[in-house]
Formats: sequence, structure tokens, C-alpha cells
Amino acid sequence: MKYINTLKEGDRGTETYLCKKKTQGISKTGKAFESLTLCDKTGTIDAKIWDVDSEGISDYDELDFITVTGDITSWNGALQFNIKRLRKANEGEFEITDYIPSSKKDIGVMWNDLTALINSIQAPYFKALLRKFFVDDKAFIDEFKAHSAAKSVHHGFTGGLLEHTLSVATNCDFYSRQYPFLDRDLLITAAIFHDIGKVRELSEFPRNDYTDEGQLLGHIYVGATMIDRAIDDIEGFPAVKRKELIHCILSHHGELEFGSPKKPAIAEAIALSFADNLDAKLETIYEALENVEENNLTWQGFNRLLDSNIRRTGKN
Repeated sequence: MKYINTLKEGDRGTETYLCKKKTQGISKTGKAFESLTLCDKTGTIDAKIWDVDSEGISDYDELDFITVTGDITSWNGALQFNIKRLRKANEGEFEITDYIPSSKKDIGVMWNDLTALINSIQAPYFKALLRKFFVDDKAFIDEFKAHSAAKSVHHGFTGGLLEHTLSVATNCDFYSRQYPFLDRDLLITAAIFHDIGKVRELSEFPRNDYTDEGQLLGHIYVGATMIDRAIDDIEGFPAVKRKELIHCILSHHGELEFGSPKKPAIAEAIALSFADNLDAKLETIYEALENVEENNLTWQGFNRLLDSNIRRTGKN
């Protein structure tokens, strides 16, 4: 199998990919065509079927595994698969693990580390809230472990939500030692909960796309609502800590233009927003440069997510 991240202009052949998206269009000459998004565990590529009535094009649907024959071309600076022949792949012709990206880190180890942070919380009301989701709700635990943290930006793979959450919480644990005036229990609890809404904002793999709830409401509002409602079941939860925790969730993107309905107004919210941004940015540049060879100091071009031209760091 030739993975998508190895394709280059001029390649020609037959490969099997997952059809993540399928749309129909009409060209400037009035001819029907189809646009596809093909994917495997290494990424996605745009594809086109310009002759949809060809005998070589069989019926297929979104989320089908399809075997395609054609050429790799370039359009507006991006690679495109020009499909000449297409059929649905048969069972046994592909391995599902080749098409679903997953964390390179051990899920069990990460979960144990997250559980250790939960157990380190001293405030009984915060610990009770965390246990309600991450200890007592087995269905939620399974969903959280398998979920991605994004559609395509960073940690967009199974286990990505757990990996990102643990990293942010670990950063916040360090901040609490570096800056002892921070309320560690509040900060760690907010870190573990900050992206909880993504289990409802994004669908499961292989689609891994925004749900209707995600499109209309977004994970910040959804997560804040999930936590606020869960607090209702915890007797004696301090009203002031309830508001501070929800504020941390609502402001964790740091700026209004980045989707937060509130800017951070307490120290713990500021710390959380920086921890989240740090992990997101470093994962973004890691993923962008992952397949660039060591000591290749060629500038890789403008990265819109980082708002900068990027390259690898040189090795001695």
C-alpha cells in the first residue's frame, strides 16, 4: 500500500483508500463530476472523477473502502488524485488499521497517568466531579479513550483527546509548582475537563467530523454545560468554585477571536489557556514536520495554523 503522505505529483497506479467525503458538482462546461476526500492513517487527499459515467466507475458511498486507479496531479499547489477507475474494495483487500490514525503512545499508560492526577486532587467536591465521569461512567471512559481531539488540526487521531488532555493537565501540574499561588485542584480539574465537549462535538472514526451539535454549539459550550449539569448531583459543591471552574472551561481558548466566549479573568484560567495553546502548537508543528528528514533544513512553507513559515531544527 502506498500511504497518502508518500504520494507525489506524477505518481500513477492503483490503491485502496477510505472515501471520507463525496460530493457532486458541475464543471464550467456543464459536465457532471464528483469530488472525493480519500484518507488513510497518514492523511487525506482531494480526488476527482471527471467522467462519472465511465464504465470503469462503479457505485460507492461515503465511508466505503474503494480501490481507485489514476494519476496524482497538482491543483492550486495541492496534490489531487485524478481517478480513472473505481470499485468498492472487497473484504480481505485492506487492513482497517491502515486507515484509522491512532496515538503513538500507550492508551493504558496514559490513562493510568490521568487517573493518578485525579487521585491527587484534594478537594472532595472536585474529586467527586472527576470520578463521576472518569471512574464511574464506563461508557464515557471508553468513548473518551477512543476519541480524537480535533478533525484535522492537532491530535486528530484515536486516543488524541486523551493524549492532549493528559499533556495539558501535566503542564498545569508543573505550573502549580512553579507558581504556588495557583489553586492546583481547580487548575488540574479544569485541565482534565477543558475539552470534554469534544466527545459530542466530533463523531467517531472513521468519519471524525463535526456533529450537528458540534456545528451549532461547539465543544466549549457543550463541555461547560455537561460539567454544570453534573455539579447539580454533587451535594455541597461550593458555588464560587462552580463558577470558577465553568469560567476556566469557557475561557480556555484565551481570546474571543479563537472561540472563547470569555477571556481568562482568574489566574487558573490564564494558566489553562497557555497550557492548552502550548500543547496544541507544539503538536501542530510536530505533525507538520514529522515526515521531514532529519537535517533537512528546507523551509516547508507557510503554515496557516502557526501563522509562519516553518522548518526542522538542525542536528549537531
